Amino acid sequence: AGLVPVSDENRSKLEAKVDAFVADLIAQDAQSPEFGKKVDQLTNMGRKEIAQAAGMANRFLDRPIRAMDKDSGVGSDLAALRRTVEELDPGKQGKLSSGRKFLGIIPFGNSLKRYFDGYVSAQGHIKAILDRLASGKDELLMDNAAIDVERTKLWEAMGNLEQMIHISKTLDAKLEGAAEDLDHTDPAKAKAIRESALFYTRQRTQDLLTQMAVTVQGYLALDLVKKNNVELVKGVDRASTTT
Repeated sequence: AGLVPVSDENRSKLEAKVDAFVADLIAQDAQSPEFGKKVDQLTNMGRKEIAQAAGMANRFLDRPIRAMDKDSGVGSDLAALRRTVEELDPGKQGKLSSGRKFLGIIPFGNSLKRYFDGYVSAQGHIKAILDRLASGKDELLMDNAAIDVERTKLWEAMGNLEQMIHISKTLDAKLEGAAEDLDHTDPAKAKAIRESALFYTRQRTQDLLTQMAVTVQGYLALDLVKKNNVELVKGVDRASTTT
């Protein structure tokens, strides 16, 4: 809780709603159906926000797995490109200038010819790898654009959860205070408030905080995936321009 700020204006509105709810609850007879209906509202508090955030988090947490599967293709292509280029490194081919001299000036032997034959045959392989890397880069860029949209939606869901957490915590404090005041005038109602309204409020607070923790994990996971995509795009650019 506290990751997404609640504006002072919204905070005041939420607290006014809490005050009205608590005042209405206290005004009811503890044994009346109306009192039970008000308590039922507490048991359902934040249910919509929790369901919405849970659905989004579940969908987004699946993205890192898919991203790793896809990114492994880019990574393997980068590794294949490096191996191919290293195999063409003349410094690893041994002495290439042995043999007769062409026109008595340029060394021209079997080793050198084999090297250039290998270079020519590798050109098609390198081009195919670079084409796959370019395609993979486009997918990474589109993925990051989608992640930006999804993180915005997830941030909104976290904002809704944050408001419900503020409501539940304020309710907790207000109900506790009301029960303490009623201890002297109406102990039965004070007991009813503690055992029903306050009990369910604290349950919902825990549920909301747990869902917020899960949603934050999804939000941060998307940020890591985005950063990983950015680094892979940089790797593709470097490999493509220096090969």
